[in-house]
Amino acid sequence: MKILGIDPGLRTTGFGVVRQRGSKLTYIASGTINTPTDAELPERLKIIFNGVSEIIRTYAPDCAVIEKVFVNVNPQSTLLLGQARGAAISALVSANLTVSEYTALQLKQAVVGHGKAHKKQVQDMVQRLLALPELPGSDAADALGVAICHAHSGNTLAALNKLTSKTANKGLRMKRGRLVG
Repeated sequence: MKILGIDPGLRTTGFGVVRQRGSKLTYIASGTINTPTDAELPERLKIIFNGVSEIIRTYAPDCAVIEKVFVNVNPQSTLLLGQARGAAISALVSANLTVSEYTALQLKQAVVGHGKAHKKQVQDMVQRLLALPELPGSDAADALGVAICHAHSGNTLAALNKLTSKTANKGLRMKRGRLVG
């Protein structure tokens, strides 16, 4: 399975593509989509949409993941980031990809082991986990990190779904976190 990770940003949107075979992850590609800061907002959103669409055509991912927006101190910045994220999500769903979302905290916990990790720590761990010859840029590292997070979470979710379906077939169900008959 090929996973496309997106770290949305109005100025710089990071992307990363990894292949998952069982528990093994292999690096395919990463980089950034950059928009000119002097361009009007609609033009910048178009660049993000077209850039993500081109990445999808080039790498043909099976699914996509995107980092959730956090609320900044500046509401205007949060709104602009949300619009950049919306442009990226629109490109993903236009290509009929399933889109999952993870917070920066979830990404850091999955990649580094704790939610208060610094960007440099995420970059270092992404480099190690994917055996990259050099440190990825911070936006590309976050995009690869969210893809790694999904790969790890996907296995857990698949195992939970399998367990849930087995217990349902036996007439068992979960109630308040406990198995009941």
